[in-house]
Amino acid sequence: MTHIDPPGGHHGRPAASSESTAALARCVSVEPGKFATAHWGRTPLLSRADELPNPAGFTDLLSPADADELLSRRGLRTPFLRIARDGALLPAARYTGGGGAGAEIGDQVLDERVLEQYAGGATLVLQGLHRTWPALIDFARDLGTALGQPLQVNAYLTPAGSQGFATHYDTHDVFVLQVDGRKHWRIHPPVLPDPLEKQPWGGRADEVSATAEGAPALDVVLGPGDALYLPRGWLHSAQAQESSSLHLTVGIRALTRYALVEELLALAAEDQRLRATLPFGVDVADADAIEPELTETVEALRDWLLRADPAAVAARLRQRAWPAARPAPIRPLAQAAALAGLDADSRIAPRPGLRWQLTRAGEKVTLRIFDRTITLPGTCEPAVRALLAGEVDRVGDLPGLDDDADRLTLARRLLREAVAVPA
Repeated sequence: MTHIDPPGGHHGRPAASSESTAALARCVSVEPGKFATAHWGRTPLLSRADELPNPAGFTDLLSPADADELLSRRGLRTPFLRIARDGALLPAARYTGGGGAGAEIGDQVLDERVLEQYAGGATLVLQGLHRTWPALIDFARDLGTALGQPLQVNAYLTPAGSQGFATHYDTHDVFVLQVDGRKHWRIHPPVLPDPLEKQPWGGRADEVSATAEGAPALDVVLGPGDALYLPRGWLHSAQAQESSSLHLTVGIRALTRYALVEELLALAAEDQRLRATLPFGVDVADADAIEPELTETVEALRDWLLRADPAAVAARLRQRAWPAARPAPIRPLAQAAALAGLDADSRIAPRPGLRWQLTRAGEKVTLRIFDRTITLPGTCEPAVRALLAGEVDRVGDLPGLDDDADRLTLARRLLREAVAVPA
């Protein structure tokens, strides 16, 4: 999907696909439009397994056997595992150590120590699974495309009858996907609606505890295949029932309006009036002394905000948002082999999930992606745009270049920069 971005730039973001639509449908029992208007950022949504499209539930994403493999055979290291008991995190030294000959690094997860903690009632938290487990890498990318937001995925393994964490709230929205076992959830309204990341629940622990003593807004037991959406700020606690429980928590790291405020204030440093030094000898602890300075500062800031450049704000937000949602993984060995065997009949495609911005400046064209900026000759612009827009895939058909030698040079560059992948 592309659109013209004045002046002269072009943007691309991953287009919604059948996979991304299906990923969202696995999490919510209502149509996407209703979810967006009635629940997104507003109210919880409980979706029972028989209301969702996948009769197998979520075991294809991460099963208890998969979790066992991660904990025992994958050389897992902190912080990809946390362990909690009685609402507090345990020191990593209690379940990590060296991995034996050739793997002496001391922060590796030790399966026998994990067993000791889990059998004693502790909850295991597998973190960052959107980076380490193949099925969840793909699922997170597809769901993130559907939502237009970066995601993180954790798994919580709780022994029968145990509760990993006391009542708390998260500073990001979550989908809870119950994989195995049953877990009792108690949900209460926010004590602070729409909290920012800098406003964690610990700063309001007394309010959280007091609210948790009241009647819950939602009191449910999630079974295998059930899903629960919670907007940020909603209080929750969960306790495993008669058997152990495994659930996935998909955290949605959405940007907020406050992010716009932060970037506007960062750009306000360009205004000389706002960089002015306070008067000599002013007592900044005296409200009367700073009142005239505050008045003038507010006026200067208001004047500057009225002239704020949306393009400058968007450029700063891009630096925040794009690195948070990595595109699909590439296979370095296969990519290198494709480079070695490239010819005019080879077919290449944009890297799935890649966000990009293409801008022409004089004799050069600049391609910005999530982690770098690539400068190319201006003659490459039609070919790069056609490839990234999905209009062409055969190297010999790349438009705007004089001969196949130039097309091969460009294709090799795009493969080496991981902008394109073998099709």
